[in-house]
Amino acid sequence: MRARTIAPVAAAALLAGCAGSPGSPAHRSASPVRLVAYDGCGPLLDGLREATAARVGPYGLGDVVPLTRGGALPKAEGAVPDGATRNAQPATPQHSATNAHEPGADEPDTVKTDGRRIVALARGRLQVIDAASRKVVHTVNPPAGTAWTGNAQLLLSGDRVLVLSERLPIRPLLRGAEPGPVPDGAPGRVPGGASGPETDLTLIDLAGTPRIVGTMTSGTGYVDARQTGSVARVVVRSTPAIDFPMPKDPAGSHDDAVRRNQERVRKAPLDAWLPAFTVSAGGGTARTFRTPCEQVSRPASYTGTSMLTVLTVDLARGLGDPSPIAVAADGTTVYGNGSSLFVTGAPPGPLPGTRSAAPFQESTDVYKFDARGGAHPRYVASGEVPGRLPDQYSLSEYGGDLRLATTSAGTKPDGSGSQSSVFVLAQHGARLDPVGRVGGLGKGERLYAVRFIGTMAYAVTFRQIDPLYAVDLKDPSRPRVTGTLKISGYSAYLHPLADGRLLGIGQDATSAGRPEGLQVSLFDVAGTPRRVGVHRLPGATSASEFEPHAFLYWAPSGLAVVPVTSRDRGPGEALALKIDGTGIREAGTIRHPAGALGGAVTRSVMIGNTLWTFSDDGARATDTTGANALRGGAWIPFTGT
Repeated sequence: MRARTIAPVAAAALLAGCAGSPGSPAHRSASPVRLVAYDGCGPLLDGLREATAARVGPYGLGDVVPLTRGGALPKAEGAVPDGATRNAQPATPQHSATNAHEPGADEPDTVKTDGRRIVALARGRLQVIDAASRKVVHTVNPPAGTAWTGNAQLLLSGDRVLVLSERLPIRPLLRGAEPGPVPDGAPGRVPGGASGPETDLTLIDLAGTPRIVGTMTSGTGYVDARQTGSVARVVVRSTPAIDFPMPKDPAGSHDDAVRRNQERVRKAPLDAWLPAFTVSAGGGTARTFRTPCEQVSRPASYTGTSMLTVLTVDLARGLGDPSPIAVAADGTTVYGNGSSLFVTGAPPGPLPGTRSAAPFQESTDVYKFDARGGAHPRYVASGEVPGRLPDQYSLSEYGGDLRLATTSAGTKPDGSGSQSSVFVLAQHGARLDPVGRVGGLGKGERLYAVRFIGTMAYAVTFRQIDPLYAVDLKDPSRPRVTGTLKISGYSAYLHPLADGRLLGIGQDATSAGRPEGLQVSLFDVAGTPRRVGVHRLPGATSASEFEPHAFLYWAPSGLAVVPVTSRDRGPGEALALKIDGTGIREAGTIRHPAGALGGAVTRSVMIGNTLWTFSDDGARATDTTGANALRGGAWIPFTGT
């Protein structure tokens, strides 16, 4: 069933027309790890009210209101596997693509190219560059009320660009207002006058003179997105849009304030939990969509204080019904491979002021969706593992099984009780059940980097030295560590190369674990792991350590490019390294002018034999062949604020 279209005055009729009643069961029976669907809008509303009221405090839903995404930002500039190009036409030069985790699921980033043109978000605008003439040929401003700054990102398919952006508007708090329907597209207000984040999608047609052909706004926080072909799955999160006024007397009764807020929750309409998605396309009348009740599921243990929604957007067809499906849960990390979409999140801890006989054990919930085809994804299973994931690279689906790597903090305050594990989950109906585990990795340390390659997993833990673990997953029921390499420092990002090699980007460190500067390591992992090359840059760091989208590896020439910030060399530099069978050597550096925005290099792209580097101030096109390789290069300044 498609998402329903809702007129602004239809909130009361919505509940009246839904199946179920306050007295009917709130949900179907479920095991502790299953997601279950509701029987109708009435039971859905009852369940959400009940769960939210149980979590509310004197100041509303928790002491800290999440205002931005909680997970890592997407990852970024790298080569398509084996140097191939995506969606390339015969005359299109060979070019790199976003350094995505999986080849079947492109990831949003600030720079994209199809080999003929480059689109980049910089200075609050979309900059369109013609790669052949090396000129900015168009700029596009955001729609009124939208800002393309901060974490704004884009996806590209054919002549269509989708810009995804999040903003945090400030609106006055209506103190004492009675709960009721929130205006379409408006986020929930919270104590202090700040409203929650808003996610904007802007679809731009690049054929001819670029033009905006559609927009979508919602009172949600942007989490992440994945794109297969022209279809994008956009994951957003929201909290209930309920006013919780500040207590009139801060010294008054805690219990009275809680009861007042619980009463507000029990009067709140369903639309307080189901965010509105307002779509404008082609100059027509704006339409608003919400998730149908039958497309909302929940874990068996949940709070009702967060809602994850997955939207479907086909860039080729334009913005319309986003076919939202939702889970009454929280999530911060997204992993996709084209056929499956996984969203993970940490379940909440105990309520403030409550005591439990057993110490709280951190864990990670995992939700799996079938993302094949162009229709809305379908929830298929969920599970749970102990510990926390560092990022999306800690997940990998292979042969129908999901592999995960987590760190459990343990109970010792100094962190010495922590350890990491690799799990294998198999799908059994609607459950993701653990079928294999190897633990005890990096005792007293935490995960810094993970990479799954075929039937092997490679994990880096760190506190004072860097153990690189190799884990054999050929038998999912019996994972085993087959090798360990201990070196100084750590790798924060691992990139697979050909011929059983692995490149690590991280930091060198003293014997006490103090970082000393950028360290790029080349590992041979065909057998027992060993380091066969290293390049160090004392006093330097790279954005690639925490943002893999900033890393470029171009397989045809063995060129790796990382942005570098150094106390001695300044921020506006990209370090180019040549990776071959004998190790790593420096190929050169590319600098940007120290412009108004600092000149720090953020991304790199290869088109043919030209290396393009990007900062907020502009782009530089540098030849990589001939006597003047990696010297000089054309400078293309960006315009905007």
